Amino acid sequence: MSNAAGSNRWLVVGLGNPGPEYEKTRHNVGVDVIELLAQRYGARLKKGKERALVDEVRFGMARVALAVPMTYMNESGDAVRRLVHRYGVETDHVIVVHDELDLPVAALKLKQGGGLAGHNGLRSIKSHLHDDGFLRVRIGIGKPQSREQGADHVLDRFSKRDRTEIEVTLEQAADAVEAIVADGIDAAMNRYN
Repeated sequence: MSNAAGSNRWLVVGLGNPGPEYEKTRHNVGVDVIELLAQRYGARLKKGKERALVDEVRFGMARVALAVPMTYMNESGDAVRRLVHRYGVETDHVIVVHDELDLPVAALKLKQGGGLAGHNGLRSIKSHLHDDGFLRVRIGIGKPQSREQGADHVLDRFSKRDRTEIEVTLEQAADAVEAIVADGIDAAMNRYN
């Protein structure tokens, strides 16, 4: 599915929780990828009216808004809705980078639309956009030992060994975002899935 009118405008959102206590946690891998892309493109993420840190850059001919919601994960959709409105981006040009419990640590998968896998950030975005056709860059954080440990698991930091692996995946996830913008989701999925 492509959007001819606004095909060169994109919004890339990294999900996480605000505040230093959440930095480098499993739940904030999406934020880590946006920070990597901001470094690559010289973006300065600044607080905007949309309840997010945001800056607009160019990937070649494409105009790309890089954003990190300043809301908690389960309220991400409000910021994303405001950003979609501000930048005039269609849902199929919204890329959400997020953690995924259902994937092993450091696994990377891309997809368009589909289920929410119990992810509160994705649920909030779908609820605010009234659409689940946005693109996803999913970064595996592994499953906790038991269901009760889910909240603690996502808010924990990675072990030293896992952190080394995840750093590589974060770079690959940033590359995957660039590939989606340059070549489309199907080509990017063929390369990264």
